[in-house]
Amino acid sequence: MQLSFWERDTYFSNIDVLIVGSGIVGLNAALHLKKTQPQLKVMVVERGLLPTGASSKNAGFACFGSPSELLEDLEHHSEEAVFSLVERRWKGLQRLRQNLGDTAIDYNRWGGYELFGPQQEGLHDACMERLPYLNKQLQPLTGEQDIYRTADSKISTFGFQRVRHLIESTAEGQIDTGKMILALTQKVQALGVLVLNGLEVQELQDEGTKVSAITLQGISIKARAALVATNGFAKKLLPQLSIVPARAQVLITKPIPHLSIKGTFHYDKGYYYFRNIGNRVLFGGGRNLDFSTEETPEFELTALVQQKLEDLLREVILPDTSFEVEHRWSGIMGMGSEKTTLVQQVSERVSCAIRLSGMGIAIGSLVGEEGAALILQQI
Repeated sequence: MQLSFWERDTYFSNIDVLIVGSGIVGLNAALHLKKTQPQLKVMVVERGLLPTGASSKNAGFACFGSPSELLEDLEHHSEEAVFSLVERRWKGLQRLRQNLGDTAIDYNRWGGYELFGPQQEGLHDACMERLPYLNKQLQPLTGEQDIYRTADSKISTFGFQRVRHLIESTAEGQIDTGKMILALTQKVQALGVLVLNGLEVQELQDEGTKVSAITLQGISIKARAALVATNGFAKKLLPQLSIVPARAQVLITKPIPHLSIKGTFHYDKGYYYFRNIGNRVLFGGGRNLDFSTEETPEFELTALVQQKLEDLLREVILPDTSFEVEHRWSGIMGMGSEKTTLVQQVSERVSCAIRLSGMGIAIGSLVGEEGAALILQQI
């Protein structure tokens, strides 16, 4: 791709910070950089037409963990580690709302619910036993009391079958992630950030005094520092890092008249999740059916997962309602052996802010700011 003198001079000269990835982390990093040092020339490059990973391909849950998820985390991590991550999710959500406003991201706090079927009586009993403990831990972090509570009486209201128990999370909400990315992009562009789509970075070379990015399109980009914010795809640029791509498959129904489902819902330890979008149902998950196949950066859909999603819709979620699937897609998350994020310097002038473990909406704003803070130390 040949550039004119004007294009080279206007766009690609004197770049202070190059950010790879235009999702929630990359854009929040750009936002923090420009708010902190407005004179910086910041460029965000994205290989896709829109953010490629999960930022606008996810389910849009504004959550911080269901009771069973937190109890499972406590089996593998210290109390301090688990609740410090919960605090980051809570603070990250507040930062997202503060940065963009609830209207711009269509934020609705309609509550979240965890479903328990007949085969999960033991898990439900364990959760109920520990609810007072979890609520006590969450109260100082959120400033709210009794966030988790039983909601069995709502099972018939929602019309579920094969569901014995519901536990409600009063603090959970939902957003429109397409609107979120649009609002974030417009906000950083208004501050002078250059956001270029369809430009794929294939290699980053740290040359000591600057970073050179080699792109698929043949354009060389030089900057004083670079931040990799490509989450599940980060291993392509930084093969030494411990991150695994994880595909999440999703479908959405056509509008359903008089839909009674409202809120965000977690099922089978959170491996399945669904919500209303107006009078449609968005349903995703099923990675646990075949973990190895779903550890991929490829966006294909599989019959195994899609069929299971339809079966659960028909048998559990919408048992007495006819529905049609209108659209299907997938997104790529970034996972690791732990749920901690990787925000670190990887060479003298290259840093990363990745591995959001499926909680990008909740923690992405903070992770972007932390990545920006690292960059500011380098320049």
